[in-house]
Amino acid sequence: MAATVRRKSVAVNVGGVKVGGSNPIVVQSMTNTDTADVPGTVNQTMALANAGSELVRVTVNTDEAARAVPKLVETLYKFGVRVPIVGDFHYNGHLLLKKYPDCAKALAKYRINPGNVNIGKKHDDNFRTMIEAAIEYDRPVRIGVNWGSLDGALLTRMMDENNLLAEPLDARSVTLNAIVVSALESAAAAERHGLGRDKIILSAKVSGVQDLIDVYRMLAARCDYALHLGLTEAGLGAKGIVATTAALGVLLQEGIGDTIRASLTPLPNGDRTEEVIVSQQILQSLELRSFTPQVTACPGCGRTTSTFFQDMADQIQTYLRNQMPVWKKSYTGVEEMKVAVMGCIVNGPGESKHSNIGISLPGTFEEPVAPVYIDGKLSTTLRGDAIVAEFIDLLNGYVDRTYKGIQN
Repeated sequence: MAATVRRKSVAVNVGGVKVGGSNPIVVQSMTNTDTADVPGTVNQTMALANAGSELVRVTVNTDEAARAVPKLVETLYKFGVRVPIVGDFHYNGHLLLKKYPDCAKALAKYRINPGNVNIGKKHDDNFRTMIEAAIEYDRPVRIGVNWGSLDGALLTRMMDENNLLAEPLDARSVTLNAIVVSALESAAAAERHGLGRDKIILSAKVSGVQDLIDVYRMLAARCDYALHLGLTEAGLGAKGIVATTAALGVLLQEGIGDTIRASLTPLPNGDRTEEVIVSQQILQSLELRSFTPQVTACPGCGRTTSTFFQDMADQIQTYLRNQMPVWKKSYTGVEEMKVAVMGCIVNGPGESKHSNIGISLPGTFEEPVAPVYIDGKLSTTLRGDAIVAEFIDLLNGYVDRTYKGIQN
């Protein structure tokens, strides 16, 4: 069970996916293809959806991209992919939504950045146009403030007001306050224009871990809108994964957040689905949701000079993730199964007994046998060159016996 109670928020329906309220925290992602490239965007969207992304955002920045959106959604539908598509608008969203009604209708949600939607204007005409489109087509919006594109006029005004105080705040505090004010004032404006509270999601993204924690604590304390969490521009590799986990882990543990994204920078031609897996793993590690059976594996030491247990752990984890799309159609609860692949006798039997099914491989100089434990009891002992295949057979049998009585 999670260690905290989730903050109460207004539920929002995004193309059939419920965000906020008492609904499970939603995992989302974003394509990095040119949206006008329909085949490329379809392929990446399908990969993200198959990996478990429950919402997929695409860039809508040009006439070509806007014209491509209906074809994108139609093609996904023909392939049986029903993931809601979210349009990411900056600068010219008011023009594109008005010029291309088929695009506006095909999208499940619009993302609006209040820092750049009214560039050069004293009034919120552009913002209002986008809100009116959302009302006309019955679509929710995410009002997404980003400190990299924070409303300059608002920040200047708040800095000037702060300078008049007897005890002025530091620049960081004023900036974080401005982010929160931008989100809340924009949401209030959307409601004045006629958009319901159940059509609004807020986000307040920054790239620093402590800044993100502080700004979302402030925002959560001041509203009941559904909140999207994400550390913007998290970065490459381990840095991006660790920073995202550190920030989102704290907030989620405090009950803050209704939908999340890990904004990781992939290597050139890298796998975009990594951000989906990271988001899922954050939620599963916090016991907020379950997505795929988890593999416990030891890190290795001088007792495990062979790499066999590492290879086996990787093969089993990959097998489990690949099987989940098939298993989840037939079995309920299999995603909560725990599997252990251990490398020696020190912790191997103990960890295996604590898992639903586990195997303890022989370490260096140990007898070349691998006991398998099922539900805490020794089931059989494997040996020889076919251990991986034999263990997978046992694993499949366990799934069938344990979960077939509670099929969907």
